[in-house]
Amino acid sequence: MPVLPSVAVVILNWNGKAFLEKFLPSVCRSTYGNLQLVLADNASTDDSVAFVAQHYPQIRIIRNPQNDGFAGGYNDALQHVQADIYVLLNQDVEVEEGWIEPVVALMEQDARIAACQPKMRAYKDPEEFEYAGAAGGWMDILGYTFCRGRILYTTEKDNGQYDDVKDIFWATGAALFIRSSCFHQVGGFDRDFFAHMEEVDLCWRLQRAGYRICYCPDSRVFHVGGGSLPQGNPRKLYLNFRNNLMMLWKNLHSEDRWIVLVQRFFLDILAGVKSLVAGKPKDMAAIYRAYKDYYRWRRKYVKKDNLPEMKLMKMSGVFHGIMIWRYYFLGHKQFSELI
Repeated sequence: MPVLPSVAVVILNWNGKAFLEKFLPSVCRSTYGNLQLVLADNASTDDSVAFVAQHYPQIRIIRNPQNDGFAGGYNDALQHVQADIYVLLNQDVEVEEGWIEPVVALMEQDARIAACQPKMRAYKDPEEFEYAGAAGGWMDILGYTFCRGRILYTTEKDNGQYDDVKDIFWATGAALFIRSSCFHQVGGFDRDFFAHMEEVDLCWRLQRAGYRICYCPDSRVFHVGGGSLPQGNPRKLYLNFRNNLMMLWKNLHSEDRWIVLVQRFFLDILAGVKSLVAGKPKDMAAIYRAYKDYYRWRRKYVKKDNLPEMKLMKMSGVFHGIMIWRYYFLGHKQFSELI
């Protein structure tokens, strides 16, 4: 019999004892035959590490010296994990038995599949797709991200409409299967992002390197979401805006960069004004700070990769239009209406 690729499920933890108590049992019931389980702790101040050490001795624990967020935390921990495929799993995810096998089987069909995600459903409403990934991540020509099954804050019920294997633009960081060789080849996550959008940036760089990103509907997981920063938190809004701008500057083809970023600037001003009119001045302040810090970052930015430039239009999972225009002005709330 062929040897199964080695898989390491790596859960990044920060003060997540309640989530670990609830969701580790499902992870430990995973049936894959060549599996290791790892807890990467981001300098937690609760007793989550002690809890895991006591109750789950089969789980290896890696202690990061400080909390460098999702990006830095995984980059540091994965230097110490040997496996063919990493599975980066959020601490607030419940998995089904047999969730690993179909994704690995799909990735084994084509060595160019660098990353893959399962179907993401909402833990609190299991018939609904979940915000952070749904049935695979897409992006429009101005860098606005959305998913099959989720556009902005509108999620769809899973009625089997996305039960096909599909090439996508980005795979969710909440349950990200990625070849270890590909992760390290493109430099892992960008530490400057700290948290949010880092998986989109990583998948963009993987596509620029010639790899595929895929969605596997035969694997299902259930995500709580907002475990670290809930939706509507100004800090989350700040990171999403800042990191999205950084990602565009880094990855856009040089011929497209200014065209896209100028359009984004005016649309983001409108978003800030909308927040102010809606009585959310903290959201407007978050967008302002995001731009301020983005420009500061850009002044000192040094290109970190030598990957080829690639037109966005030629990549998988790109909508050749403006998503927010369709959503707000044409009322297209579902992916099937948009594409």
